[in-house]
Amino acid sequence: MPRILGIDPGSRLTGFGIIDADGARVRHVVNGAIRTADGPFPQRLRCIFEQLSQVLDEYRPDAVAVEQVFVNRNVDSALKLGQARGAAICAAVVRDLPVAEYAPLQIKQAVVGTGGANKEQVQFMVRALLKISQPLQPDAADALAVALCHNQHQPLAQRLARLQRETT
Repeated sequence: MPRILGIDPGSRLTGFGIIDADGARVRHVVNGAIRTADGPFPQRLRCIFEQLSQVLDEYRPDAVAVEQVFVNRNVDSALKLGQARGAAICAAVVRDLPVAEYAPLQIKQAVVGTGGANKEQVQFMVRALLKISQPLQPDAADALAVALCHNQHQPLAQRLARLQRETT
């Protein structure tokens, strides 16, 4: 049963969630959030890299899925978020893990059925799909949603890649 690590990156709080997935059968493994301390930004990136590295080494996922940057009005925040994503992606890439990226709209569509879903709807569906009875931290719920999205999209991506190889 493939194991997927979903990541909801943030410069102050990075959510992570791991599921075991076999098609429609999914099982919650673990979730949590990495809190970075106040201080120099490079040290916060190091914290994200090191703590995600520990999660990767302990739970040994087969694939990693990361939420893409959503740019609103604050460009500085978007740049910091992009750097936090980079630290998270590097933790996976140095372990030769495949990394997939999904837009927030794709994630909501995959988990709730509509790209306009709010955070509460995403949390509700994540808990229902993974049969989690206790409340989830918002960042951890978002990370589990990323993993669930990857589980839905990966079979199609593999078929498309196989077809592309066969036609070239």
